[in-house]
Amino acid sequence: MAARIVVVEDDPAIGTGLIGTLRVLGHDTRWCPDGESALESVARRPAELLLIDLGLPDIDGFALCRQLRERAPDAVLVVLTARTAEMDVIQALECGADDYLTKPFRLAELQARVSAHLRRAAPGGHEGPALIRLGPLVVDRSARRCTTAARGEVPLRPREFDLLVRLALGAGQAVSREELMSDVWDENWFGPTKTLDVHVAALRRKLGDLVRITTLRQFGYRLEPPGPGIGP
Repeated sequence: MAARIVVVEDDPAIGTGLIGTLRVLGHDTRWCPDGESALESVARRPAELLLIDLGLPDIDGFALCRQLRERAPDAVLVVLTARTAEMDVIQALECGADDYLTKPFRLAELQARVSAHLRRAAPGGHEGPALIRLGPLVVDRSARRCTTAARGEVPLRPREFDLLVRLALGAGQAVSREELMSDVWDENWFGPTKTLDVHVAALRRKLGDLVRITTLRQFGYRLEPPGPGIGP
């Protein structure tokens, strides 16, 4: 699946290497050596996926993720970082990244991760009703909107919306981490699942008391049905 990809990397050797690999796979790729050029590039021509190094010379990588998320809300942001501290990874995900790869990484892993994200960029999802009602919250799958009469629309990032739909379709049921990663990210996913926890935390923060998501230790999550659950 060919896509428009931007590589944001200040090291020319790494940047050109990634560009070459992605072009061999058929992707339309651009290399930006700093954050400012990445913002300009996305403003001129939207990208479907961005690979972002955190250690850039002009803009803090976390700040860049926040700005890119605002300017390209539907793009997939994958952070490339040599930082292995868990808090750095969590901060990157909370700043808008969808995923991360720690350096050094194998090109095969990068290719698999990019392909996985692109396959899920416009998820068709599971069979089920077009409208899901969770108490006061209405999830419109066709319009990809979450709304309440009192608060209006609740803005969710694409993967947050997909995760909510998956949990809501199984409201009241325990869903394993592996099943969520397979259904929301990709069936061939491999690598860390910390991104799942961060996305669940984001849902809890944005939805507040509208929806309750219970953590099942060493298993996964369960969305608690507030009443008559899913309806047409």
